Amino acid sequence: MSDPLVIVGTGLAGYNLAREFRKLDSETPLLLITADDGRSYSKPMLSTGFAKGKDADGLTMAEPGAMAEQLKAEVRTHTRVTAIEPEHRRIWIGEESVRYRDLVLTVGAEVIRLPIPGDTADKVFSVNDLEDYDRFRQAIAGKRNVLILGAGLIGCEFANDLMLGGYGAELVAPSDQVMPGLIPPAAATAVQQALEGAGAKFHLGCVLASLRKDGDGLLAELSDGSELKCDAVLSAVGLRPRIELASMASLRVNRGIVVDRQLRTTHDNIYALGDCAEVDGINLLYVMPLMAGVRALAQTLTGTPTEVKYGPMPITVKTPVCPLVVSPPVGDSGIWQIEGSGADTKALCHGPDGSLLGYALTGAYVQERLQLNRLLPPVLA
Repeated sequence: MSDPLVIVGTGLAGYNLAREFRKLDSETPLLLITADDGRSYSKPMLSTGFAKGKDADGLTMAEPGAMAEQLKAEVRTHTRVTAIEPEHRRIWIGEESVRYRDLVLTVGAEVIRLPIPGDTADKVFSVNDLEDYDRFRQAIAGKRNVLILGAGLIGCEFANDLMLGGYGAELVAPSDQVMPGLIPPAAATAVQQALEGAGAKFHLGCVLASLRKDGDGLLAELSDGSELKCDAVLSAVGLRPRIELASMASLRVNRGIVVDRQLRTTHDNIYALGDCAEVDGINLLYVMPLMAGVRALAQTLTGTPTEVKYGPMPITVKTPVCPLVVSPPVGDSGIWQIEGSGADTKALCHGPDGSLLGYALTGAYVQERLQLNRLLPPVLA
């Protein structure tokens, strides 16, 4: 039997690549390896589960056994790749070696963990996969108030979702606006005011200084001296691409695993895809670029070398109290022009020549996204 295509990771990138590959090649042996339980689910849905009243099983689309049958593949769960030997085309799983024809790393990104003094580490959660979601949901069952660290996209999405699920949400962040670096102040104000109208409380310009137990709950002290009572803490301060395995194998890494336009690393027969990959210096932690990579890489792995291209990559943010679609500007130069007010804000970023570089739309203006997308330059032509 020939050596298999080995995919490390069974998130959106891993399973979708396997699906696309199988459409083009039904015979090459296929092995998927994952450190978690291997259930198929959509990661963006993790920040909609409370509103929908769904536990981890409710968000599961397929069990690993069903995925193995569907993909005509072997799926090894709760298994960690400990080393890669590019020169021998093999990986190590503990003391077991596995040869590969091609190797694809779809290992995603890991949460940034803040050091929090005290004995409350078991009360601080992050949600980066289905198992995390399960633990967090069980921990706050029957509770009331959640303190969220971070007011970026994920923090705001979870605040909205938790409130729709009947929880109170307070957000703490060092920035002076929500979603800094992603949307301009006018759009940020619209989102913040809508979340506040739904019951969220914001503590911007400060950080969590200490967290200690307080009876059955927790008492958080902020850097501005204020104190907040809560039942659990959700850390949503950001993600960083997982690069350790690639780095140990002497593959080139930067912010992510460095790959070319065919998603090939600095060693032949090893590729990286999704949140862990840095394509031509670009690392995007969103679904649209991931799926563009899936389609291109499936072609390359089946004998048709194909470069990935990123067209406009708008992001639909899941804050239903204030609908928001944003396409961050391409390039560093640009001037924002603002229309509308309150919950309905249109922010357009134009270049020196008047061309549209990006936008942020809230409320009623979201309906203009398709028209504006046609005017945007590609992110990666």
